[in-house]
Amino acid sequence: MAGEYDANWKPRVNPWLIAATVALAAFMEVLDTSIANVALPYIAGGLGASEDDSTWVLTSYLVSNAIVLPMGGWASTVLGRKRFFMSCIVVFTIASFLCGLAPSLGLLLVFRVVQGAGGGGLQPMAQAIMADSFDPAKRGQAFALYGLVAVLAPSIGPTIGGWLTDTYNWRWIFYINIPVGILAFFLTQQLVDDPPWLKSSFKNFFRVDYIGVGLLTLSMASMQIMLDKGQEDDWFASNFIRTFGILFVVGLTGLVTWEWWGAKRPLIEIKLLKFSNFAVCCFLMLLTGGLLNATTVLQPQYLQTEVGYTATIAGLSLMGGGFSLCLVMPFAGQAVTKFPARNIIAFGFICFTLAYYYTATHLNLGMSFSTASWMRVWQIVCIPFVFISVTTAAYFGLPREKSNQISGLINFVRNIGGSILIALTNAEVTQRGQFHQDQLMKYMTPSGSNYQRMQGMYQGVYTTASGAGNAARLANGKLLNNLQAQSQTLAYVDVFWILCLASLIMIPMAFLLKRNEPGAGGQVVAE
Repeated sequence: MAGEYDANWKPRVNPWLIAATVALAAFMEVLDTSIANVALPYIAGGLGASEDDSTWVLTSYLVSNAIVLPMGGWASTVLGRKRFFMSCIVVFTIASFLCGLAPSLGLLLVFRVVQGAGGGGLQPMAQAIMADSFDPAKRGQAFALYGLVAVLAPSIGPTIGGWLTDTYNWRWIFYINIPVGILAFFLTQQLVDDPPWLKSSFKNFFRVDYIGVGLLTLSMASMQIMLDKGQEDDWFASNFIRTFGILFVVGLTGLVTWEWWGAKRPLIEIKLLKFSNFAVCCFLMLLTGGLLNATTVLQPQYLQTEVGYTATIAGLSLMGGGFSLCLVMPFAGQAVTKFPARNIIAFGFICFTLAYYYTATHLNLGMSFSTASWMRVWQIVCIPFVFISVTTAAYFGLPREKSNQISGLINFVRNIGGSILIALTNAEVTQRGQFHQDQLMKYMTPSGSNYQRMQGMYQGVYTTASGAGNAARLANGKLLNNLQAQSQTLAYVDVFWILCLASLIMIPMAFLLKRNEPGAGGQVVAE
């Protein structure tokens, strides 16, 4: 009788109201992963710190966030999912206020850790609440809204952050969370309920997997520090990076081993990976998260450092992608109810391949704002087809009571994929830039006709303004700057070709998923 009651449970309000409520809180959290990027120089100047030290504002948040993300399942057994979700909103909102007030970098980092911990529970719980509020056959449409949040927020974060910083003060990138957090808290209190199959008891607080928590903290903190600081310290040539690399491997190996075989009440249900569909979905989401986050960093970074855009204008070049996302997301949600998920995922990766081909063939120092905007549009329109389908397929064949763990792991691998690909693509830009600079230098000898022609042109310009004595030196400096800009452009082009190839390889990977019956919830077809 209880099982029948559980199966027939429905939320007491329209599920779309619930989805909009939890999406609001998740949007606030995802926005904070990128909104501070463009404000780092201002934060450093305002708090009397170096720009290198200010990057810990990002690292501290990501480390804390990554640690809490997979812990939502356990926390929900202690507090209940609704209370845990509301607690995360409270912690995140108060920490945002304290970040805005922080008088020193040290205190800002402490508050960012707290903020990241509060935010770490919002994404997976929002997704789990959506999954349980809708019938399995309609989850794709609900996840379209969640996908809009997860993709749109990091896309517009740099724009909002740049505008707030330029117009007001960097502290406002934290203060804007306060009204949103208050609204999300009261809406959650009024509209969201836990389904009856989710049981919670404060006794579970003392049943926490302490060893799992310790190993998760060690591995994720080590990985994030290694990725964020690796390029600065020349990767494994540095004892600092080697140490954290070893700690990451030891921590991750220990975590997987303990959670699979040793833990009586595992913090993370690693054994869910025994379900082939779920394991494939985790891998696909790892790369999808990486592609989204890496390109969100790469394009504005190139436009600012090489083309000369301001932070606000570079952010605005991403806005076209955000608008296209709003248009495409509902169609992608509907597609999940009409076509097998693996077919839609394969289509999404075909679109990724074409988008990165377009970017690689159009990226240059003289490109227009319109071209930059279209690059982002083509990159973004691919994401809903992969994101929604993978998220929906992750639940195929798994019990409803596993929703918390499923959503936690899916969001966890998406964020980890972002961290990994951001670090690797930035490192590749640096290495390829140096390679192309060495190659171009071979053709810039004083005896070369191109060198003499360009030097003569620049020297003619500088002679009038600076005098003959300084003209040659200024001309050589201009030549070097142009050479470096061309080298960096070629490096970015190489990275987008790599992303194009990776997307191409992922097309057949989509067919490792079992074929599902569209519109039939989690039912898969025997093959």
